[in-house]
Amino acid sequence: MNGITIWSEMFTMWNRETHFMKKLILTTALIGALAAPAFAAQPTEGEKLAEKQELNFWILDALKTLDPGKNTDREGSDALRQLFEGLMNEDVTGAVVPGVAESYEVSEDQKTYTFKLRDAKWSNGDPVTANDFVYAWRRVADPATASEYAWFMELMNVANATEVTKGEKKPEELGIKAIDDKTVEVTLIAPTPYFLKTLAHPATFPVPQKVIEAEGDNWTQAGKLVSNGAYKLDQHDLGVQAVMSRNENYWDNEHTVLNMVRFVTVNDQNIGLTRYLAGEIDWMDRTPAGQFPRLLQEYPDQAISVPDACSYAYLFNMSDKGPESLKDIRVRQALSYAVDRDIIVDKVLQGGQRPAYWWTHWAVEGFQQPDIEMAGWTQAERVEKAKALLAEAGYGPDNPLKLTIQYNTSDDHKKLAVAVQQFWKQIGVQVELANYEWKVHTDRLQNQDFEVARYAWCADYNEASTFLDYFRTGGYNNGKWSNAEYDKLLEEAKTAADTGPLYKKAEEVLIGDMAMVPVYHYAKPMMVKADLRGWPKENVMNDWYAKDMYRVAQ
Repeated sequence: MNGITIWSEMFTMWNRETHFMKKLILTTALIGALAAPAFAAQPTEGEKLAEKQELNFWILDALKTLDPGKNTDREGSDALRQLFEGLMNEDVTGAVVPGVAESYEVSEDQKTYTFKLRDAKWSNGDPVTANDFVYAWRRVADPATASEYAWFMELMNVANATEVTKGEKKPEELGIKAIDDKTVEVTLIAPTPYFLKTLAHPATFPVPQKVIEAEGDNWTQAGKLVSNGAYKLDQHDLGVQAVMSRNENYWDNEHTVLNMVRFVTVNDQNIGLTRYLAGEIDWMDRTPAGQFPRLLQEYPDQAISVPDACSYAYLFNMSDKGPESLKDIRVRQALSYAVDRDIIVDKVLQGGQRPAYWWTHWAVEGFQQPDIEMAGWTQAERVEKAKALLAEAGYGPDNPLKLTIQYNTSDDHKKLAVAVQQFWKQIGVQVELANYEWKVHTDRLQNQDFEVARYAWCADYNEASTFLDYFRTGGYNNGKWSNAEYDKLLEEAKTAADTGPLYKKAEEVLIGDMAMVPVYHYAKPMMVKADLRGWPKENVMNDWYAKDMYRVAQ
């Protein structure tokens, strides 16, 4: 077995064995017992700390924003977890642990959560208060903020979130209030087993009201940004680097070891790898496509692939601005069938990824695999059916289907787009490729200015609804696909005692109507310096906190 296979099997066993224990711990917490402090990782016996405690972390694209209420990017979330801290954090296994909230209680009907805050401070010395959370959550839900994550408050089942985000009620009516400076009360519309998991997401982080009101949109600039996490922002050169140093006012600063964290932007993964091997980058969390097998052989103490709760797909624009051809389900099915996922995973990526025939990542806790008919066909059968479907839809040599695939700048995305272009060419589809920088790409997606677009969704918390809610009518849903049965299943799941069968059925509806082309489920083939400790090997979310890491002397 290679390292990928060994890790995959270890993860599967670990996930099964800890699933029950996680539920037991969570249930015990719901009784209202005080939570234990979540101190940062410390060197084990025999380990000697390195003299230089710094981390240079590679990112592919520039950080679009450092505003917790406006961020939508995975890389932005990584940065925000260093600068800000919510009510809850995650440990190295992905389990929720106390953040600013040192304890909480839950009402008997499990719809009211009361959080007690620890003595925490902002980087400017001001105390972190309950109102900082109230202000932040209302700000996200308020239509005037135009937060792309306003829907997240709905997904959390916060009372009145739907009405507030639609402008039907005032932000002050959102189900969160400050009982006093140290007590936050949240009211939900229904018991929500995954609610605590959502509290480690940046959209729920507190923000400093007086700084935002004084600085406006400039409040996230270095020198102005005030944060409550383990680090503060010293420098941000857009598209180059963001530099953070320890926040002396952080409540657990005495246990923080890394003194400096740099997010280094390198748009080309091959150049990023070159800089890693030259010692300029310490952690590259996604190696270039096809190179991981070589790296694993040459650097066995630095190369590792772990499951990563993200799914890669090609979105169809089914809005009024999208091409008429994509309104035909036969066309969408043909395009999906023609994509050879095994070639993409085994020949192009080669980093432990798995072929995707549905949307939700396979490693998400409690996920039940849906029954997807095409998953059982051979690729030759899929191609044959794809050609027949296109012919039925009226496309052929005399009337070829023409489409444009849009993707953001990355050698890997380009490789995949070229591969899909060839797959579709085999069934008679003429494809043009359009490459845009990340910000332009996402802006075009949000404005439905595309035909087919590369996209990926990474879980906001470890539960299937974080994937499925994306395609809900009124959800993030850049392709604007809509299905009443799908919406009904997700609505039922909000209050269901057993959500598994409902999520499974929702997946079957989603793929039955072919809302997109699922391509692969992520793994993270990474390069990590051998002296870095405390990074989350067992967290399928791959959320990380520099405060939990340290470097050892070699």
